[in-house]
Amino acid sequence: MAGKQQETGNRQSAYSARNRARLIKDAQEILAEIGPSATIEQIAAHAEVSIQTIYNYFESKDQLFLKAMREMWEGFLLWSREGASPGDRFEMLQDVGRKLLWARKTHPVLAKVLHNTLTEIPDFFIQADEGVGKEVYREMAASGLVKEDGFDKRWVLWTSIYSGLLVAVHVTEELSPAEAEEAYGIGLLVWGVSEAKAKKIMSRKLVFTPVTE
Repeated sequence: MAGKQQETGNRQSAYSARNRARLIKDAQEILAEIGPSATIEQIAAHAEVSIQTIYNYFESKDQLFLKAMREMWEGFLLWSREGASPGDRFEMLQDVGRKLLWARKTHPVLAKVLHNTLTEIPDFFIQADEGVGKEVYREMAASGLVKEDGFDKRWVLWTSIYSGLLVAVHVTEELSPAEAEEAYGIGLLVWGVSEAKAKKIMSRKLVFTPVTE
């Protein structure tokens, strides 16, 4: 009896996991099609489920969208590190930042999500950081990879620069990815790196491995 109950429980858990994963995928598609302003009704219609079904798995639309975005970002991070050129922590982190400028070429769905999200919320990346990125940079400052003095001011400048570049590439298209990379290199000076170091970082070859979204 216990074995059958466990088997039934495992099936139910697998079923719930599949449903949750499917809703997250549907939410990503809605973010790419409409953006964060999409309603819970639109998500339900796209997923062909009831609104209550969504609430069975997520407390709110915002929680679902946050999870959908986070999974896309985590997937992008894993991809961006594949075949990465050797380098110190700061250099490799900038490779990731540069690759996001080329997302339209490598991750078209993510690029659409970026376009819609940044259109509605231009400083989305600053808001969504939740302090994680800042702590990473603070650790690098403590280890001497970037300047530590005036750290908080440098962080504000850097996030404003990078957020602006993402908008210029993915929303207004004022800059091509290549042009944005040039500005990116200039922006690195905020961290106290020399022009020579910045040029070295920007000359690092970016490896774009095949990807399936």
